[in-house]
Amino acid sequence: MRYKDTSDLEISLLLEAIYRKYGYDFREYSQAHIRRRIMNRMALSGFEDIAQMQSMVLNDMPFASELLQDLSITVTEMFRDPAFYRSLREKVIPILKTYPFIKIWHAGCATGEEAYSMAILLQEEGLYERTTIYATDFNQLALNRAKEGIFSNKLIKEYTSNYQLSGGKESFSSYYTSHYDNVIMNQSLKKNIVWANHNLVTDSVFAEVHLILCRNVLIYFDQNLQNKVQTLFYNSLINGGILSLGSKESIRFTDYFEHYSELDLKQRIFKKKY
Repeated sequence: MRYKDTSDLEISLLLEAIYRKYGYDFREYSQAHIRRRIMNRMALSGFEDIAQMQSMVLNDMPFASELLQDLSITVTEMFRDPAFYRSLREKVIPILKTYPFIKIWHAGCATGEEAYSMAILLQEEGLYERTTIYATDFNQLALNRAKEGIFSNKLIKEYTSNYQLSGGKESFSSYYTSHYDNVIMNQSLKKNIVWANHNLVTDSVFAEVHLILCRNVLIYFDQNLQNKVQTLFYNSLINGGILSLGSKESIRFTDYFEHYSELDLKQRIFKKKY
């Protein structure tokens, strides 16, 4: 591979070092995303060049953890894109109701807001008692926050609006308790969520599921890595299972386009063909 400039080569070597030392593979992430995050951390930490940062990554575990947090994606919110959740209620829930037991994989769950959103939706549709949600991420700090289910009070107005626009059937406040400046999600929402560390880039299939939600994660991967992850998803879904992606993501340019039918193209919801 030829590199446009020295910094591209240095970033490639840094990512290789992270993979070999810690097992986290960012080598096929979007170059623009990775460069932006690395340059930001370099400026904040006062390094003169990326080579200096690489030395720090290999020899200073606290700094390495800090950089890994920078490179991971933790942008999320409750009922993000309400129209998506409305489509889930109208087009996916009727399919899930045909199964006696339901397994859902929320891949790249970050700090858990969308996993709790799914738990609320399932509870309102009478499906939560027979569902297991596997909520996974490679970012252990994000997973720890997700397990706690504690979110800032400042976000609740937006979350409540999202919930209402998504077709929520209850008062959103019934799903949490306020505690000082935070809210704590009800224990009843946590009981069927299994939080687990899983890396989409390096790990394999761990469950056969009826529904996969992986929204706004693949946009950070290059085409080769997207195909690799789509293979993982395809092999994890039962025949007739549902794949839900983010609004800017698609299976159109992957190897699996012909293996799915469209349930809702606008909301990026696809059904695996039999």
